Amino acid sequence: MSSYKPRIADALLARKLRGKGAVIVEGPKWCGKTTTAEQLAKSVLYMSKPEDLKENLLMADIDPYSLLEGETPRLIDEWQIAPGLWDAVRFEVDHRGGVGHFILTGSAVPPRTAEMVHSGTGRFSRMKMRPMSLYESMESSGKISLGDLFSQPKKVFANNDLGIAELAFLICRGGWPSSIDMEQDVALDQAFDYFDAVVNVDISRVDDVRRDSERAKRLMKSYSRHQGTQTTYTVIRDDIAANDSDFLTEDTVYSYTNALRKIFVIEDMPAWNPNLRSKTAIRTSDTRYFVDPSIAAASLGLGPKDLLGDLNTMGLLFETLCVRDLRVYADSLFGNVYHYRDKSGLECDAVVHLRDGSYGLIEIKLGGDRLIEEGSRNLKALSEKIDTTKMKEPSFLMVLTGTGKYAYRREDGIYVVPIGCLKN
Repeated sequence: MSSYKPRIADALLARKLRGKGAVIVEGPKWCGKTTTAEQLAKSVLYMSKPEDLKENLLMADIDPYSLLEGETPRLIDEWQIAPGLWDAVRFEVDHRGGVGHFILTGSAVPPRTAEMVHSGTGRFSRMKMRPMSLYESMESSGKISLGDLFSQPKKVFANNDLGIAELAFLICRGGWPSSIDMEQDVALDQAFDYFDAVVNVDISRVDDVRRDSERAKRLMKSYSRHQGTQTTYTVIRDDIAANDSDFLTEDTVYSYTNALRKIFVIEDMPAWNPNLRSKTAIRTSDTRYFVDPSIAAASLGLGPKDLLGDLNTMGLLFETLCVRDLRVYADSLFGNVYHYRDKSGLECDAVVHLRDGSYGLIEIKLGGDRLIEEGSRNLKALSEKIDTTKMKEPSFLMVLTGTGKYAYRREDGIYVVPIGCLKN
């Protein structure tokens, strides 16, 4: 496809196909899973294609193996609408031998997992896709590599071409592939359309439980206000209860947020637990995030001009954008992104931790010398707490900014890198 913009997930999917008989590609609707999988697939079955849907579901019940016939890798798109395909794929992988037979893409966790007899251990590999990072959408120059920072370069330098107005637009537009080349006003509409589909259709369809769309809107609005925090369900419940005619329990809030998780709209960040010299208690609650900052902006009804008029809110949503990009980049390095906070109030916005035990500590700041200094102090304070007799020293400390003109290494060794310069 001539218009296809390469994704960081391309290489990851190719690698996973070399190691397992089937690969499951999961992620939110409209993030590009199917298009990416199509680049490697030799044959395709679109399970939800309207004119074929009823027949596909019938065949999935009567003779699922017939749906698996075709040149490999064979892509089964939206496989989760017929969960019985799982065991058919697992059986085929076992009996064909070798690797790289199937790619299964899905935008929701299957609602009827009871139909799946086998766990798939040893046969399936999973990978998650998210909306595009700024490097993938070609709005980051990619002059600074996150992977390279683990080797502690003595000197880094790059110009940042992203201004604050453009950054506000990118937060509101999001990383949805179809919106990347649209005119700006049309591109901004897409996140609002996505939000409307989630609250009116997807949040109920995921598990066939009818949920109130107005309550879903209020919940997502509350979740948006608490991006980057460890807010409890009790606080979210209280946020939305004032305008709810029925008594609202934490279980109801959990039901709604769990549905959003199943369709990959919410992706909270787990806590990082290092070995510390002190006995400071670490807060282990997950940190609240949407998978893309545009969802939060749309939930709050905000556009770029609104963010430019409220830099505190812009800073919160900028953090969500940075977390999205760090997750995309970390996946290609076989790492994970965590959050650190302890009861003394010391916090680190992101910890990128690789399989080999290497890790980098990252503070996210929209910009300004004062905030960069504040972030640097936090990074130093945390690094000094870590017991390096029990784990490695941090490979790097970085302040990830939005509006800085340059990427550079400070005299104290801390990297200051604008998000518009970063890649995997």
